Amino acid sequence: MMEYGYARVSTKGQSLEDQISQLRDAGVDSSNVFAEKYTGTTTNRPQFDHLTKLLKPGDVVVATKLDRLARNTREALNVLDPLMAKGVRFHILNIGVLDNSTVGKLVKTILLAVAEMERDMIVDRTMEGKRYARLHKKNYHEGRPRRLITPHYQAAYEYLINHTYKDTAKAFDISTSTLQRIKKQVEGNQTIK
Repeated sequence: MMEYGYARVSTKGQSLEDQISQLRDAGVDSSNVFAEKYTGTTTNRPQFDHLTKLLKPGDVVVATKLDRLARNTREALNVLDPLMAKGVRFHILNIGVLDNSTVGKLVKTILLAVAEMERDMIVDRTMEGKRYARLHKKNYHEGRPRRLITPHYQAAYEYLINHTYKDTAKAFDISTSTLQRIKKQVEGNQTIK
């Protein structure tokens, strides 16, 4: 019997460290942790696919939460059911062990349905909040918060006139893309997005 860990975050900006740390604390060897940064809306998850090919009867997959394994109830059932029928167990740290027993299958299905409902409710509330803001807030703006040209940004722009983006970014400790937005704003009298 082998014990494997699986960690996933949805965006490149998120960190896997908390999940990996929880998996290690649960006793999963670091060499058996599979981790990736893929949104739950994609089925292309190379690390998870590699892990599922390694699994044998009696193995255990440990994850911090059930929604790390699949994006919705149907996909989770399509992924987990064949593995559970093969004798693979899932240890979900915030729930417990899910196996191929009658109770294990029932609990898995109910929890997946509740997790999907919660995600859908969050999306609905977010969309409703945006709709309300668009209708009732005159200066409502989605996306990156607007910035002002600070004295630091103004100095960076002036330095950029006689230097490269790379040199200016290093000298002022800001990214090249921020410099491009500063230049665009100053020269076009636009607000940085």
